[in-house]
Amino acid sequence: MIEIPPRFAGNPPVNPDARAELSRGIRWNGKGAQGLAEDVKYYGRWVRKQAEKRVGHLYPKIEVTSVMAAERPDVARYVGRQLTVVAWIWARTVKSPNPAFSDVDVPLVSNFVLSTKKGVFVEPVIEHGGYRFTVIARENCDDRLRIAKSGTKRGHGANFQCVMSASPITSNYIKTQGTTGRMSSKLMAVVVAGDRERVYLSPTLELESISRPIMSDWKPELKISGSTQYIGVRPYGMDQFDQLFTPRQLVSLTTLSDLVSEVQQHIRTAALSIGLHDESTPLSKGGNGGYAYAEAVGVYLAFALSKQADLGNSLCRWEPSAQCPRQLFGRQAMSMIWDFAEGNPLGDSSGSWTVFIDGIHSALSRIFNWMDEEFWGAVSRIDAGIQDLSADKIVSTDPPYYDNVPYADLSDFFYVWLRRTLRRVYPDIFTTIAVPKVGELVAAPYRQGGKHKAEQYFLGGMEKAISCLAEQTHPAFPITIYYAFKQSETRGDNGSASTGWETFLDALIRAHLSVTGTVPIRTENASRLRGMSSNALASSIVLVCRRRSLDSETTSRREFLSALRMELPRSLLELQRSNVAPVDLAQAAIGPGMAVFTRYAQVLEADGTKMSVRSALVEINRLLDETLTRQEGNLDEVTRFCIAWYEQYGNSERVFGEAEVLFKAKNTSFDSLQRLGLILGGKGKVRLTRRDEMEPDWNPSTEHRETVWKNAQHLTRSLTAEQGGGLNEAAHLVLAMGTGQAEKARALAYRLYSLADRKRWVDDALAYNILVTSWPQIQAEAMRLAATPEQVGLGLSAESGI
Repeated sequence: MIEIPPRFAGNPPVNPDARAELSRGIRWNGKGAQGLAEDVKYYGRWVRKQAEKRVGHLYPKIEVTSVMAAERPDVARYVGRQLTVVAWIWARTVKSPNPAFSDVDVPLVSNFVLSTKKGVFVEPVIEHGGYRFTVIARENCDDRLRIAKSGTKRGHGANFQCVMSASPITSNYIKTQGTTGRMSSKLMAVVVAGDRERVYLSPTLELESISRPIMSDWKPELKISGSTQYIGVRPYGMDQFDQLFTPRQLVSLTTLSDLVSEVQQHIRTAALSIGLHDESTPLSKGGNGGYAYAEAVGVYLAFALSKQADLGNSLCRWEPSAQCPRQLFGRQAMSMIWDFAEGNPLGDSSGSWTVFIDGIHSALSRIFNWMDEEFWGAVSRIDAGIQDLSADKIVSTDPPYYDNVPYADLSDFFYVWLRRTLRRVYPDIFTTIAVPKVGELVAAPYRQGGKHKAEQYFLGGMEKAISCLAEQTHPAFPITIYYAFKQSETRGDNGSASTGWETFLDALIRAHLSVTGTVPIRTENASRLRGMSSNALASSIVLVCRRRSLDSETTSRREFLSALRMELPRSLLELQRSNVAPVDLAQAAIGPGMAVFTRYAQVLEADGTKMSVRSALVEINRLLDETLTRQEGNLDEVTRFCIAWYEQYGNSERVFGEAEVLFKAKNTSFDSLQRLGLILGGKGKVRLTRRDEMEPDWNPSTEHRETVWKNAQHLTRSLTAEQGGGLNEAAHLVLAMGTGQAEKARALAYRLYSLADRKRWVDDALAYNILVTSWPQIQAEAMRLAATPEQVGLGLSAESGI
C-alpha cells in the first residue's frame, strides 16, 4: 500500500490481453495502480486455470442423482445436472468412550444447522451398529431444527454426547484422543451451487473418499507456539501448522504457492515485450523495472494465497445464516472448532481463489487512483527503541497493547506460506524459519518467566521506545498515540484500574511526556466477530502528547484531586455530547484525567511518596462514576427510583418490604410505578418491568406522565428486540418524545451501561451501548420523517421534536 503502487503508478498493464489492445492503437488512460490491478486480475486467473489442470480432479462437480433427491423436493429438480461444490461440511470425531461402541468414531458437532433461511439441517441416523448423516430440509420441523442447533454438545466448552450411547464425552477425554492421534473427521454434508441458491446434499462414501488418500509434496511442519488463551488448538493435539489443514487443502495451497512463483517469469517476459526496461534490481532493493514489476504482481498474488489459507483450513466454521464458510481469523486467535467447512478454492463462491483475486483487483484499481510517480512512501523494519527514523518527523503511532494479542505467534500461520512463496522476493524478511518473537514488545508470561517479569519487560521496552520517539520527534508537533485497550479489566481493593493502561501510561511519564489532549476516533469494524454481539471497543483513543516542560511543578494529592474535579466533569460532558460510545467512555476519560496528572513533574501523597499511575487511574475512574451519578439529579424521581433499583437488584425480584424503603427514599410509590407499567408485583414480591414486557405499540405522546427511564427502555427495545422496528421505530419515538426528552434518554444510557458493565450484565450493557452508537442514524431517520409528515405515523406531526 505504501511502497509498491506509487513505484508503478500510471503504468499500463503488461498482460497479453492488454498488449493486444495497445497493438490496435488503443491508448491506456488508467490512473494510479489500475495497470497493476489489471495484471493482478489477469495473472491471478492464469494461476487459477493452471491450478485447475493440476488439482481440478480433487474438486469435481457433483451429479445429482435420484437417490440424493429421494424425499427431497428441493433437490429433485436438479436430478441429472452437474453442480459445482461450494463447501464440504465435516465433523471431527473421536472414539466412543462407551466400551460397547469403542470401535465407532462418534461426531463432535456444535451445530447441525446448515441453513437458517431454508430450515436445512443434518441429522445422524443410527443403523447397523454405527451411524450415517442425512440432510433434512422441511418447512415444518421446528422441534427437530431446535434440537439440531445444539449438535452433539452438552453443556459449555468441549463437552459432548456420544450419538451411539448418549455417554458424556468430556473435554479431557477429547484432549487425550487428540494428543494420541485418535481424532479424525467425517463428512456431514455437501453444499453445491444451484440456480441462485445453495443446495444441500447428504454425504456419500464416494464424496468422502476423494480427499482421503491425498498426500502433499510439502507441508508446513512448523511448531505452533504461544499461549493456549489465543492458540486454543494446541491442547487437542494440533501442535504443527500442517495439522490445521485437510490433506486436500494442503495440496491446493502448495499448488497455488508454486504457481505464484512460476507466474512471475511470465510477467517479466510480458513486461519486457511492451518496453518496460529490463532493470535487474529486485523489488526489495527499490527496483521499478520489469524484474521488480513481476515480483510486485507476485506479492499481491501471495496476499491472495494468505486469504486462501485463512478460508481454506479446518478451523473455518460454516455460517448457516450467510450460507458460506467463515474465515479462521475473524478475531486474533486460533480457536478450536468441531464442525468445519472446507471451501472449494476452484469455485466461484466464498472461499475461492477467484473471489480473493477480485477483491485485491477492486482495491488496487479504486483506492490508488489519485496516486502518481511524485508520491512515494517507504517502510522500514527497525527496533523502535534504538531507531533514528523519527528524527525531525511528525510521529503518529499505534503501540502494542500490553498482553492483548500475541501477534508474532499468530503471524506464523501466514508466514509459513508467505516464506515459501516470497522468499526470493524478500530474502531479508524471510531469513528465519518462523516469525522472530524475542524482540516483540508484549507482556507474555510464558516467554518472560512469569507475570511480574512480563510486566517489567513491557514497561522497560515501552519506556525505551517512547523515550526514543520523544527525543527525536519534531518539536513543533505533538506525538499522537492510538490506544484501543479496554481499561477496566482489573479491580483492586481501592477501585478499578488496568494493568495494561497503567503500564503504558507509566512508560509515557517516564519518557517525560505529558498528555495535552485526547480524541476518540471510531476505528473498529462493528462487523468483525469480536465486535458482533459483544462489548468490544468501538474506538481508539488518540492521546496527544508533548514533552513535559522542564519547569513543571510538583503538587500534592489534594491539589491534583481538586484540579481533576474541576476539569474532568466538563470534559466528560463534552465526550457524551460528541456521542462517544458508552463502552469507550472509561477509556476516553483517561485522556483528560491524565492530562491533569501529567502536567505536574510529580504528585506527592500525604506521606511524601510519589503518587502512582494506578492511584491516578483509580481516582479518574471514581470521579467518572461520581459524575455519572450526579447527572441523575436532573432526572425525574421515578427514573431515579428505577436506577437505584437496577443498581442494587437488576431485573431480579425482591420482597415488598425492601421495595417500600426505596419507594420512600425516592419520593414515589408502588401504585404510581405500577400505573406507569414500570414495576410488577405479586405474592409479596416486586421487580422492575423488563423491556421485552413493555407494550410494543406504546406512544409517548399519549403518556400521562413522561419518565426518562421509560423513554430509554422503549428506545432500547426498538433497536435490540427480535421483533423491534429498528431505526425507523426509534426515530418515530424520538419525534414523539421531543428533542429534550430523547436526549435525556440517550444520556441515561451512559449511566445504565456503566452499571450493567460493572455487574457483568453483558446483554444489558450491549443494548445500552447500541442505543448511543445508533444515535446519529436515529436522528437522521427522525429528520427524514419530520420532513415528510405523512410518514411520521403514530398520529404525530412534524413539529413533534426535531
